[in-house]
Amino acid sequence: MATDQNTGSAPHIPVLLRPLLAAVAPVSGRWLDGTFGAGGYTRGLLQAGAEQVIGVDRDPLAFEMAQNWAAEYGARLVLQPGVFSRMDDYASDLDGVVLDLGVSSMQLDLAERGFSFMKDGPLDMRMSQDGPSAADLVAELSEVQLADILYTFGEERASRRIAKAIVKARAEEPITTTLRLAEIVEACLPRAKPGQSHPATRSFQGLRIAVNAEYDELFEGLLAAERVLKPGGLLAVVTFHSIEDRMVKRFFQHRAGKTGRANRWAPEVEEIPSQFELVTRKAVGPDDQELAENPRSRSARLRVGRRTEAPSTPIEARDIGMPQLKEYRR
Repeated sequence: MATDQNTGSAPHIPVLLRPLLAAVAPVSGRWLDGTFGAGGYTRGLLQAGAEQVIGVDRDPLAFEMAQNWAAEYGARLVLQPGVFSRMDDYASDLDGVVLDLGVSSMQLDLAERGFSFMKDGPLDMRMSQDGPSAADLVAELSEVQLADILYTFGEERASRRIAKAIVKARAEEPITTTLRLAEIVEACLPRAKPGQSHPATRSFQGLRIAVNAEYDELFEGLLAAERVLKPGGLLAVVTFHSIEDRMVKRFFQHRAGKTGRANRWAPEVEEIPSQFELVTRKAVGPDDQELAENPRSRSARLRVGRRTEAPSTPIEARDIGMPQLKEYRR
């Protein structure tokens, strides 16, 4: 389950599960949960009638935590280590795919994973627990590259000021902990007013997205879902910030033939069969009950599409508004 990290510790509650199950009802057949996490969506789908769910996650901790309950579902539950962008390798002809984007609450709540500025821990942020960490990026990238990540992935307007401060601070002492980085960022920005997010929120988001190549994973994952779904199959995606939601929205619009012409004088574009029908015409957010039960759900948005019989066709990342870094390529 992806969450917002400003609310501190909270139970692992699957966000927007009730509206998701309502949008895809009646649940049946084989599903793939591409962001297994604490298993909330998987269990919800199984209890709602799915014959089988393939739970995919790149974090080994997710499957360790599932050992206490996974066996009760027998062959109905398949645990598959990996990334959802490679779901073609794990399944085909699926009745549904669900993706819950971002970082999970169990990752945020463990200080040793280094995702949160609310607790001191190693500056890590790796979902898969391998590859370059956030500390590596902070130590090795140039000031321009760091600013590019913070601005493009974190939407941080003060990215240049923060990058300059990071480079200056690391020359004095390596930046290896979450709280030290948070302090450096905080010193560059005005004090947060009551109700505002922590000053380091955007910078931590940008680094986390870069470390885990999250936008590349989302783009490839949406295309993979299109390939593995059978006609009539459903794709449900839960996002947690505006860039993710924009990518998912534009993907569904593009694949449902809802993009239209830029202006009425533009030349007619050859009509291409639509790969998806829109199930949710606009994003679905949490209701008052869910907000009361789980404050972390406040930024969540759900979009659902139904696969048609049209074959998959090429699409470019820019067609769905995926941010592109200028200086740093993972």
